[in-house]
Amino acid sequence: MREALRFDGKILSAKVFSKGSRWFVSIAVEIAKITTATKKTGKQTGIDLGITNLISLSDGITVKAPKPLKTKIKKLKRLSRQLSRKQKGSNNRAKAKAKLSRLHLQISNIRKDALHKLTTGLVSEYDVIAIENLNTKGMMQNRKLSRAIGDLGFYEFKRQLVYKANQYGKTVKELDRWYPSSKTCSNCGHLLDKAELPLSVRQWQCPSCQQAHDRDINASINILHHADKVLTHH
Repeated sequence: MREALRFDGKILSAKVFSKGSRWFVSIAVEIAKITTATKKTGKQTGIDLGITNLISLSDGITVKAPKPLKTKIKKLKRLSRQLSRKQKGSNNRAKAKAKLSRLHLQISNIRKDALHKLTTGLVSEYDVIAIENLNTKGMMQNRKLSRAIGDLGFYEFKRQLVYKANQYGKTVKELDRWYPSSKTCSNCGHLLDKAELPLSVRQWQCPSCQQAHDRDINASINILHHADKVLTHH
């Protein structure tokens, strides 16, 4: 190997595999439990996962979604068309397949990198992070949402957040998926019905207390206040 192993410990196994026409080795190392307890900040936040913004936080911060798939989708379509025109079993088909495979790997790496930076930043900044239990499977069946959701990696976002919070000694809480976080006024608790708040409406005013709301920020405040299932285990 050209690089030193990042972890000291007993090497259990090594798996060699190819991805995007490149070769990798994955090495399993047995190590003692890693806990990097960081300084407490005394801050907590609720997170609303979206499509326009990847996340909206209850303190008003929004983070735009990294959309590698959107910028590379034309190239992806072009390469897919080229591949389908190549004769099966030919050298040209094998080359086109490798090109497409490399592009898929590139997209995956951009997405993972963006999510790692985001989740590390969140667990460093906040002691308590509240998220929603999203019905990702149900959302994936909606064709308009499915590409955006696949591209944003909602499931991967939650997975990274929980394991990093465990490592940093922070807490992640989850809100029940049926709680109407978008339709409830975070100021007075007034509940709108579905017809009053279609998905296209991003700003609204509570008819009961007159509070003006940004749809996603209001949802994230409700997520922070009502999340009660603790996902971290320290």
